[in-house]
Amino acid sequence: MSRTRIKICGLTREEDVVAAVEAGVDAVGFVFYPPSPRNVLFSRAAELASLLPPFVAAVGLFVNPQAEFVADALRRVPLQWLQFHGDESDAQCAALSAVPGMDCRLPWIKAARMRPGVDLLEFSARHSGARALLLDAFVDGYGGSGKTFDWSLATPELKRPVVLSGGLCPDNIGEAIIRVRPWAVDVSSGVEVAKGIKDAAKIAAFVKGVRDADG
Repeated sequence: MSRTRIKICGLTREEDVVAAVEAGVDAVGFVFYPPSPRNVLFSRAAELASLLPPFVAAVGLFVNPQAEFVADALRRVPLQWLQFHGDESDAQCAALSAVPGMDCRLPWIKAARMRPGVDLLEFSARHSGARALLLDAFVDGYGGSGKTFDWSLATPELKRPVVLSGGLCPDNIGEAIIRVRPWAVDVSSGVEVAKGIKDAAKIAAFVKGVRDADG
């Protein structure tokens, strides 16, 4: 059985980056969406990313961003992956992923806001350039609600990597992995004591829950 990858998102403090790394996560996420309470400036994200050891990826999260905003992030923050959580089309994601001054693009993940009636296979077809689909709960606004969605909507016919998100926490992560069997999981509010403030014990418990479910 493959090992479920783990990403902790919405990091804003050095001690939380250190706690995530020490717990054994695969990636950390920085939110570049000003309305979010977890938003960080590019300069701050660069400071936090400098704490990451090799093979722990830095991911930038964007919501319907302007092209120059993403380009500025790519110039100033050593990101390895992008996540798009708005209404971006596949073509827009491809254009936004271009690294300034280089003939290359960063890989990206596209978030699907899950609720009854969402055709995940059709969504997947419309975002064929995404390296994975992130399944999150549909809420007014974008993300960070701490709400789960009906995991049965994560259709097994979807033949591509799935990142499960939305309301995950140490108490439910084992069941979530057993039911969905995602490639990766992404948590933010479920390991927090306040918005943008993580808890090292919760991070460690979350990682342990993932490993226990993996067997």
